[in-house]
Amino acid sequence: MTSIPKTEEVLQRLKQNVSVAVHSTRGLVGKVGEAATDKERERQETFQKRQVEGKTKPGDTYVPLRRKPGLRPLPSQELGLSVQLTFWEILHRLGRGLALSQRGASRGLAEHWGSLKYCQALSTTSGTHLELSEEGKRIAMYYKALQSEELGHAFALAISEAILTKRYPDHSISIVRADTALRAGWTLTSRDKEKTQTVGYQYRPQFFAEVWKPGESSRVFPIACKGNHSDRQKVYEQLASAAVHVDGVHIGAWNQTPALLFSTEISLSDPLTVHVLHADGPGGWLHVPNGATAADIGLPAGDWNPAIGILKPAKGKEPDTTVPGCQVGPNDYLWFQRTLAQVGAAELTAFAGDGESTAALLTKRQGSDFFQGFAHAASGSVQDAHYTLLGEKFEGTDHVFRLNGERVQAFSGVAKDILDAAVTRKEEKRYADVATYRQQVHAWRTKSHGTFWDRKWNGLVSISRDGTVLAMRQIPPFRDE
Repeated sequence: MTSIPKTEEVLQRLKQNVSVAVHSTRGLVGKVGEAATDKERERQETFQKRQVEGKTKPGDTYVPLRRKPGLRPLPSQELGLSVQLTFWEILHRLGRGLALSQRGASRGLAEHWGSLKYCQALSTTSGTHLELSEEGKRIAMYYKALQSEELGHAFALAISEAILTKRYPDHSISIVRADTALRAGWTLTSRDKEKTQTVGYQYRPQFFAEVWKPGESSRVFPIACKGNHSDRQKVYEQLASAAVHVDGVHIGAWNQTPALLFSTEISLSDPLTVHVLHADGPGGWLHVPNGATAADIGLPAGDWNPAIGILKPAKGKEPDTTVPGCQVGPNDYLWFQRTLAQVGAAELTAFAGDGESTAALLTKRQGSDFFQGFAHAASGSVQDAHYTLLGEKFEGTDHVFRLNGERVQAFSGVAKDILDAAVTRKEEKRYADVATYRQQVHAWRTKSHGTFWDRKWNGLVSISRDGTVLAMRQIPPFRDE
């Protein structure tokens, strides 16, 4: 009997359906509240100590951190105790989430293919739940912080999509990097090298999930996600911190923005568990003006300078005040919807390896210069590959590397009709049509999606609802003719 090559074993394991344990209870809400109280007391004691030591400025007073109020467990009918996914789908979500992260100069290897380093990081228990593999544990010894952050993002994005798809089954879900979207209007830090005033507040969600249909008002959910290799107490502390981060952006009136909060517990001995809470509220809607059409989303967002700070309405005899953070008000709704659409398209073109199109969809403050110019294929991602997978045409970029000594090809791409609408070719006077891109993405959501084995391509394929694909296959070794 011939043994299965190890690389083939990896590919087979990546397409296996697994149960991702989800923990969301009233008890979790209580523990997070206790952790928030403890952390606030520690902050206050640290401030008082600095005052005694003369390390604060005259007139400085202690200001407690704002945390998202009204945290609650997810309704049981939304997820239950677990979510069924494949690990390859999770790595697909991570790859999409890293596409605009600008981590490192070697774009193709640093962020574009960052998810592939986790191909062998997880395995299943005697049942079907995920846990760290022996290789994953070895990675954790040296890169624990990075592994917990990136896997925390991956599981949060996959589960966010599952939650919102169940809530809004006939809508599309786009998840974009929050900093990239916010930089369209705000100078977030002094490192942005802008002359305008910075927000002056370091707490923000990591992602936005936009729930939308072409030509209609969309709804935005800030997402704060973290991960850890520690214990349950660290989970409580991370969710308490996540409550600070999601409160840093309000969409609509004060304290009305819904949000999703995650902490992924990556134990060295027990199954991986995703702890999740949410905040409800009537806000988050980007109401489009009467008479707006689906084509209006494609108009340039333009230069926009929303007010800095969040308006806190008067309470009793107290006057209205402004607290630190970013607020998308009624006058900003259409602009922000256009911004999210453009950033979503930029993430898609970056995932396909098209730097020129990505740069054209971003402003300088959002990082357009990072994607400009030709990236050599050895160190960057170049849109020059096209395949028919499961009967659909995709275009994108590929990367050949070795997995356990055997040559493997990974391909990331986008459905051809969707990508055609998002690309820019200045020499051809061809520019992104964001409105058509949105129409094509929304139409795609009804097609087959998930993880499959493509016999003709002879490899593993994950197709998402947004028309992106992540595929991997073993390729024959070089032969000396």
